[in-house]
Amino acid sequence: MREAAFVKQNKDKWLRFETILTNKTNIDPDLLSDLYIEITDHLSYAKTFYANSNTERYLNQIASKAHQSIYKTKKEAKNRLITFFTTEFPLMFHKHHRELLITFLVFAFFTFVGAFSTASDDDFVRSFGLSDGYVNMTLENIEKGDPMAVYKEQGEFNMFLGITLNNIKVALFAFGYGILFGVGSLYFMMRNAIMLGSFQYFFYKQGLLWESARTIWIHGTIEISVIIIAGCAGLVMGNGMLFTGTLPRLEAFKRGVINGLKILMSTIPFFIVAGFLEGFVTRHTEMPDWLAILIILGSLALIIFYYVIYPIRLHKKEQAFTEFKNKIELTN
Repeated sequence: MREAAFVKQNKDKWLRFETILTNKTNIDPDLLSDLYIEITDHLSYAKTFYANSNTERYLNQIASKAHQSIYKTKKEAKNRLITFFTTEFPLMFHKHHRELLITFLVFAFFTFVGAFSTASDDDFVRSFGLSDGYVNMTLENIEKGDPMAVYKEQGEFNMFLGITLNNIKVALFAFGYGILFGVGSLYFMMRNAIMLGSFQYFFYKQGLLWESARTIWIHGTIEISVIIIAGCAGLVMGNGMLFTGTLPRLEAFKRGVINGLKILMSTIPFFIVAGFLEGFVTRHTEMPDWLAILIILGSLALIIFYYVIYPIRLHKKEQAFTEFKNKIELTN
């Protein structure tokens, strides 16, 4: 059977089923069960003959909705967290890719500013980038032949825990400064970017750019990325105060705060991963270059996929589902 004929033959049942699900009061359990069985049969048929089509996506959506209504149990609270990370957050974050781009560009620009300033002034790294104590310690480690010794000073677990908590604290500051109409978060990005730029150029001057980069970016790829994303969360909150659209200012601000907190929440698992890498992996400076590069590229791919590619894909699927649903309702 052609897909169009299949849709035409069954669309009335599907719309009726959706109506019953929407009107959650007065649901006849037997009717709902019968329709659910029929819908799942239609879904199986669509998966077989119209794989990856709008019909399959539409039926999958209403079948999932029905499953939640029929088999709603205490497990739903556990699944809520999974749903947040796999569906709710990515769909919401797609709307804030513009703020992500802004924070990334600000961070990238001031990283170059930090590197350029250090190249122009030897004392800049001490006055703005890093503390005297850290610079002196690093120079001593370089003389001892182990420039990355700082990552071996603490025990693995203690370092993992301390770094993770510190990174989460940094993310909270990056978000919290967004209350200053978003400018505070951008300022926070600027300071951290200048520190990063001066830090990397400092090692370049010591002839250790590659050794430092391959070591630091094992954990820094995820760590720096999610700090930028936390800055994006602050910008989202600030934009809620400045650009209200059709909403009252207070309502727009509340929405900005909620969306910003959701973005911030999404970074927690990544900070844990970054802390694990810094505590347990970065210290192994003897690892081969290919393994370090693999970890760095894998971390970068993970961040780009989850925060950029996946939200775009999910948004397109959601759009296709909505258009198909509207088409069915119009032809009814």
